[in-house]
Amino acid sequence: MAKAAITFTFDPRLHLFVAGPNRTAAARVETDGVSSLGHVVESLGVPLTEVGALLADGRPVPVGHVAASGEHIEVRAFAAPQQVDGPLRFLLDIHLGTLARRMRLLGLDTAYETPDIGDAALATRSAAERRVMLSRDRGLLHRRELFAGAYVYSTKPAEQLDEVLARFEPELAPWSRCTACNGRLRAVAKEQMRDRLRSGTVQTYDTFAECEDCGQPYWRGAHSPSLDAIVEHATQEAATRRRSA
Repeated sequence: MAKAAITFTFDPRLHLFVAGPNRTAAARVETDGVSSLGHVVESLGVPLTEVGALLADGRPVPVGHVAASGEHIEVRAFAAPQQVDGPLRFLLDIHLGTLARRMRLLGLDTAYETPDIGDAALATRSAAERRVMLSRDRGLLHRRELFAGAYVYSTKPAEQLDEVLARFEPELAPWSRCTACNGRLRAVAKEQMRDRLRSGTVQTYDTFAECEDCGQPYWRGAHSPSLDAIVEHATQEAATRRRSA
């Protein structure tokens, strides 16, 4: 089987995934001559979830393209906002619990698995429920059965949230989901809360809600300033992106 010698240029945003020698402007890679370009890119460490366009000698090609010897391949990073086929829903792995709660706070449909169910089960759920898999696990994002996926680059929850919102530009609906289970919230009359909460809480606050799925009660309590700050920042950033679009 004739092998093929091709060269690669990777978008600098993808250098995180690529071994040092292959980060040069024209990294030379020898392939088996039959593997798809997508397979070769993944073998070099880059999950296809992070790839935008692939160009062979300047012309766009699909991930199934088989590069000929001498071709130069340009691998571009994803373009924002990233489009998803169907409703935008997310699935987060065990390491992104804080991010999951913040996304739910903003009304984003965010599934979060705990305890850890393993990569295979996560990928299967992503495909079955058509959810975007968010993870810092590169191996998980290489799994072919994923519906869609995205690498979370930062280790800080605030920055992680900014990443997701900038990449997907989802519609926000703050205070509409349960941060514990992802269920939708519904308004509850104050009188219905008298037997469920401490009398001081009921007397102090007037606006209550509960989760339709788990029954968790919600009211504007002691933590609201910090939560308000998260919501305000997210909505302001979303407004800024809309104005600059």
